[in-house]
Amino acid sequence: MKLFCLPFAGGTKRAYANWSRFANPSIKIEAIEIRGRGERFGQSFYQDITEAVDDIFSIIKDKISNEPYALFGHSMGTLLIFELYYKLIAEGYHRPQHIFFSGRQSPIVKDNMFVNSSMPDDEFASKIIALGGIQEELSQSKELMAYYMPILKNDIRIMENYAFKERPTKIKCKISVLSGIDDKIDSEQQIVWADLCEQQSRSYYFTGGHFFINDHVEKIVNMIKSELLPELRGVL
Repeated sequence: MKLFCLPFAGGTKRAYANWSRFANPSIKIEAIEIRGRGERFGQSFYQDITEAVDDIFSIIKDKISNEPYALFGHSMGTLLIFELYYKLIAEGYHRPQHIFFSGRQSPIVKDNMFVNSSMPDDEFASKIIALGGIQEELSQSKELMAYYMPILKNDIRIMENYAFKERPTKIKCKISVLSGIDDKIDSEQQIVWADLCEQQSRSYYFTGGHFFINDHVEKIVNMIKSELLPELRGVL
């Protein structure tokens, strides 16, 4: 089985670089590099979420024809995989076995942005640093900030302009929702994810804030194994 992983705003596929060392051999971790960063630095930024989803679909469509797969996204990545699910179904592809939504409220929830793309760079950077999105020492490098700022601001911009559209059918595969205990997601908003899913969902909580995934890689990968390979649950 393949697990396709999508990054948070400003992130690259390197966010998932060490996940494979904890994964069961039956699960292949495949992190997706989206445009404008990492291995795709220099490629044009997405104009909107739809363009991003179309691009991601073009990357994975030939990799899911003959085997089961699952999707994982953190923060912005959750929004991308939510829309990607419906893109895959609309294009006639089989649905994922499982979706892991991490670090973000349901797309139904409005006004959930902690920063906005029109903020002055200094204010924008300070808020991202407070969330753990940029290490404070890296923010002291003008070169690094010149690299990250346009990427981050465009990612935030396309999320700001995203408009949720209700679908005639709910998500039909199993979902798991991952949250940091100290993040800005409350239990009432958390439940909304379940409202979008036909099957029963599971919620997992980890110590830490918005970027809790950086501190709990082994625990998260073990949780994923238990969901994707339930026959191994209790012996992982």
